[in-house]
Amino acid sequence: MNIIKYRPGRLMSIPDDSWERMFDSFFDDLPIIKKTVPTVDIKEDENGYSMEVELPGMTEKDIEVKVEGNLLTLSSKKNEEKEEKKKDYVRKERRSYSFSRSFVLPENVDAEKISAEFKNGLLTLNVPKPEEAKPKLLEIKVK
Repeated sequence: MNIIKYRPGRLMSIPDDSWERMFDSFFDDLPIIKKTVPTVDIKEDENGYSMEVELPGMTEKDIEVKVEGNLLTLSSKKNEEKEEKKKDYVRKERRSYSFSRSFVLPENVDAEKISAEFKNGLLTLNVPKPEEAKPKLLEIKVK
């Protein structure tokens, strides 16, 4: 005679990961839907901050850079539509891509002088510090 441990709530005597594997394999065949936001690199030096934003496949017309108070927001909305006509059929495809990403600017920046440059899918933002926020070298006098 075998003793079997009673486990209430269990449907069957299935190893713990079998259910997960069953659902994983079911969803593996579905198209992958990803929500992506562009990669941003931020560097600081004595003159200010430099932000590099990777936006492959976009143009400068697709991107909006907005500064409100101390909030810098990058956003884009792009819609594409393709149509292929052949003898026996017409195929239409639509794709939409959008993102919005915001950054709180430090107090020691000059928001009026922020500049942006877009080249080859790379957006570069220069956020300068005001003169009074830049480090100053003090002259040491010897007596």
